[in-house]
Amino acid sequence: MDVLPEFALERWFARWEFTARWNLSASDVEGMRLDELLALTDPDTRELWDDLALGYTESAGHPLLRAEIAELHTTIGPDDVLVCAGAEEAILLLATALAGPGDAAACVVPAYQSLHEVARGAGAEVRTVALDPSRGWALDPGEWAAAADGARMAVVNFPHNPTGALPGAEEFRRIVAAGVAGGGHLVSDEVYRLLEHDPDDRLPAAADLHERAVSVGVMSKAFGLAGLRIGWIATRDRDLLARVARLKDYTTICASAPSEVLAICALRARERVLERARGIVLANLGAVAAFAAAHADRITWEPPRAGTVGFPRVAVDGPVEEWAGALARDHGVLLLPGAVFGDHPDRVRIGLGRRDLPAGLDALGRALG
Repeated sequence: MDVLPEFALERWFARWEFTARWNLSASDVEGMRLDELLALTDPDTRELWDDLALGYTESAGHPLLRAEIAELHTTIGPDDVLVCAGAEEAILLLATALAGPGDAAACVVPAYQSLHEVARGAGAEVRTVALDPSRGWALDPGEWAAAADGARMAVVNFPHNPTGALPGAEEFRRIVAAGVAGGGHLVSDEVYRLLEHDPDDRLPAAADLHERAVSVGVMSKAFGLAGLRIGWIATRDRDLLARVARLKDYTTICASAPSEVLAICALRARERVLERARGIVLANLGAVAAFAAAHADRITWEPPRAGTVGFPRVAVDGPVEEWAGALARDHGVLLLPGAVFGDHPDRVRIGLGRRDLPAGLDALGRALG
């Protein structure tokens, strides 16, 4: 694999995330406390936790965990699931299995950097298709079909990071169909799925729409359990799943035993866990809208339809990246500059998943003057 470029988003967070007082750009829902999660367990899952032995786990993932993940789908069974160390390992393994020199990969942008850069680092030609901000961050179907034609891997991310965009169900079905039309695989980053602001807007999982579609999920975002580092790959393509499993032997081999059991606990109580997350996000949506209205000369807010993030335009003196760095350094307020997602120098990502966001907005308002 060629040398990968610096991961701009992760380096930004490495610099500021644990020193800034107010993290206004986090993409996860505020982490659940261990006692809060354990209070939701039924007798069987509590017994799993109390009797846990700290040895190696099954490489594919705990059978009960794979069964709970399968319940998030309509056509996926436990044997169609591979547990990974977060979504990042899933992305790395899929790109390594599907992309290499002489191959093409298509990717919707803006995007989390690894969704396109791992394939590029593996030697593939990466064709990017930009969402259109003038049309609510819509994906042009003709451009997408052209980019996906002949690609071994076509990558989408809905609900979308960083914009919160969400296509309609029929539009998404067409996006998946175009992604596999040339014989390749459609990789769908669905880490914000289940956190639609209106549950009626929920899209089907891509893995349920085609046997060469792959859904990537994680416990970090909607479930508020980023510290577990549990993600997964779901697909009906058993050959691809086997190739990825063999690659995993060179990375994490297996997941953390406590993390797997805690993920089982959360998934069995998912309605209550997701209700908690949705309550935080919806309350913060209102807070950001009010803040943007009060600072309309500086902030152009475009409400997201799903997920935990939005991508407003900001008007500041000088480059946004320099302003955001000074904001973190001098005021303890962390925003993520749009430049880390490519050609978006006048935007920042705002996260909606932390309970202290209103207080952070107050601090941002004082900094804006």
